[in-house]
Amino acid sequence: MDKAASVPGRAGLPVRLGLRENWPQFALLVVINAFVGGMIGIERTVVPLIGSEEFGIVSTTLVVSFIVSFGVVKAFANLVSGQLADAWGRKRVLVLGWLFGLPVPFMIIWAPSWEWVIAANALLGINQGLAWSMTVIMKVDLVGPKSRGLAVGLNEFAGYLAVGVTAFLTGYLAAQYGLRPVPIYLGIGYAVLGAVLSILLVRDTRDHVRLEASSHPQAPPISFREIFALTSFRDRNLFAASQAGLVNNLNDGMSWGIFPLFFASFGLGIERIGILKAVYPATWGILQIATGPLSDRWGRKGLIVAGMWVQAAGLFLTAATHRFEWWLVGSLLLGIGTAMVYPSLIAAVSDASHPTWRARSLSVYRFWRDLGYAIGALAAGLIADRFGLSWAIASIAALTFLSGAVVAIVMQEIGKPPSQPIAPEVAQRERQEVSDGIDLSRL
Repeated sequence: MDKAASVPGRAGLPVRLGLRENWPQFALLVVINAFVGGMIGIERTVVPLIGSEEFGIVSTTLVVSFIVSFGVVKAFANLVSGQLADAWGRKRVLVLGWLFGLPVPFMIIWAPSWEWVIAANALLGINQGLAWSMTVIMKVDLVGPKSRGLAVGLNEFAGYLAVGVTAFLTGYLAAQYGLRPVPIYLGIGYAVLGAVLSILLVRDTRDHVRLEASSHPQAPPISFREIFALTSFRDRNLFAASQAGLVNNLNDGMSWGIFPLFFASFGLGIERIGILKAVYPATWGILQIATGPLSDRWGRKGLIVAGMWVQAAGLFLTAATHRFEWWLVGSLLLGIGTAMVYPSLIAAVSDASHPTWRARSLSVYRFWRDLGYAIGALAAGLIADRFGLSWAIASIAALTFLSGAVVAIVMQEIGKPPSQPIAPEVAQRERQEVSDGIDLSRL
């Protein structure tokens, strides 16, 4: 893609691709995604403890039920987000996501029973599925094919740094003022600011999609059912990315629900639990500034495989040790591994998708990825109730290692994104090589 190429936009202004050409909107979307991430951060430390300490819930499976409701609803919100983005426009879907997020902190503050928290997390799932999806898709739209890894890295940096900072702040505030309501006040600020900025300042990016698509071979019409099948299992690269995304968030969902209970079972105070819960997403967020661009230079596959195995090492270390210092190292490893995986997976899905159906392919990938929250929390809760918290963590670690091995065997490296338009015959051949499906006899 020639970054100098342009088309007239709907407002009559020239539309160009590139980070430099679109930096004001890109920076605004980075800030908005920080608020999206902060909405998750208010829950990372305190909500599992609200369940066990304020509502007296003994069953680990029941404590993590709020993550199950969040994960299932977010997965289906992701699934429809691409369709809605193509039909309604990216900005409208972003604003809709924030409207669903506004009641969440109030419901947690006023919750008279655990069912209110579960319902609040269903709304939070819609908020995250729509709002976070749009910030990713809009940044990828703005920068074009050359800098997808950088765009995703900056987006996820902002979101997960906000998760980490907010997890630390809520842990500190909870230690000083109690689990409710003071720590949750942060969520009210995030929701209001995110909604206002999205309504007043964000511009839609469909013209940027039209510009990028003009340099690609014409894609035949493709149904959502076909896109779902391609992304889920028919295209070997998209399948490899989808299963890795599911397992990545499976271990994240486990850590969200199980880690606070695991650390508290050894007598660790809430402030130090907050530190451990902050280190993982903060490391993940900060390092994506580097790992996103590295995936543009080095390719996606190596970072994904190595990252899954680093995550597994961090989880095994956490399960096998009983000291704060080792848990801190485990959290760092988990954050480093996730930083290697997260932007590389989204960029890999973007690489393997035509611009005209990329938003829908990303929505299917994010459906599978975020279904991992529900599967991870539920599986870990059941294992913990039967065998103990350490076994739950170790089991998810083993699954994470196996997922990395699947990527190593199945995924093919497409190559670095081109700076010039691909010749139609080359693009067709490259897509055919990757989209032939998965021949299990060759694995």
